Amino acid sequence: MTHYRARAALSHPAFCGLDRAHLGVLIEELADPWLGRCESGLRERRGGERKRAAGAGPDHKLVFTDRVLVTVVHLRLQLPHAALAELYGVSRPTVTRAIHEIRPLLASRGFAVPDRPGIRLHTLADVFAYAKAECVELRIDGTETQVRRPQAGRPGRKAFVSGKKKQNTAKTTTISDGSGRLLWSGAVRPGRMHDQTAMRTEGIAEQMRLHPQVKAKVDEGYRGLANDFPNQVQAPPRKPKDKVPLGENYAWREARRRQSSARICVEHTIGEEKKWRPLQRCLGRRDSYAETHAAIAGLVSDRAARRPTRRHTSTELVPAWKAAC
Repeated sequence: MTHYRARAALSHPAFCGLDRAHLGVLIEELADPWLGRCESGLRERRGGERKRAAGAGPDHKLVFTDRVLVTVVHLRLQLPHAALAELYGVSRPTVTRAIHEIRPLLASRGFAVPDRPGIRLHTLADVFAYAKAECVELRIDGTETQVRRPQAGRPGRKAFVSGKKKQNTAKTTTISDGSGRLLWSGAVRPGRMHDQTAMRTEGIAEQMRLHPQVKAKVDEGYRGLANDFPNQVQAPPRKPKDKVPLGENYAWREARRRQSSARICVEHTIGEEKKWRPLQRCLGRRDSYAETHAAIAGLVSDRAARRPTRRHTSTELVPAWKAAC
């Protein structure tokens, strides 16, 4: 298959997960950083300035557009490098080298801001500053991805065993707004670590302390965070004790339903990330999972940032007697 036919096929949204307009903007955005990194590497290897004219020497077997395309397709479908190399008629190391060049650039892009083109969030401090400035109520949740099991005899082999999934996983934290648009996703840690412990080590608790105006909704796994910041973090209400009046039990169920309805959008955000195969089950090295996750999350945030706010959930209670009338 020629490069032209391979490019035409892989640029379809079914392969890369991006529409062609989004793909074109992405290629234009990454062109200058990639060229600068290539020139910096060449200068470091030769130990000085260029001695030949610009453009001299052998050409790349994969041009920059194809390098971006094979990287995005690999992130989307987790196709083997050998299969992508066969489509383009090049060697497998050529595709591997291209992916290792483009994936760090995708991971360093950050996360798109809704209704603010050109502005991107890179750290937790950026997310909380944005939430404070725009009066955005955050939704926080964690997710797990199956990863390779460490080799026998190595220290920390049991650290990745998740008590919930009963398999080797890596955990990440996802933050979205009230419309389910991704604002930040990262902080990779072993699957054995509890969400509450990760919350403290990632710095989210510290950001809550620094930004008392920011509010968030969480699930039961972050009960400790809600106890530390009762005026900022809302967790599901505790279940009443046994032998309580039936009205209190109904009130607890309704309060829990309303809190879950307001928080479910972050679950939908995680579902968008899970459409990319490496975040369902990562077959690559665990060392590169954090970079892979950041690259995919940045692409998901681009698409989510263009989605308008359309979710207006009503949680008002309607009296039964009025409905009966």
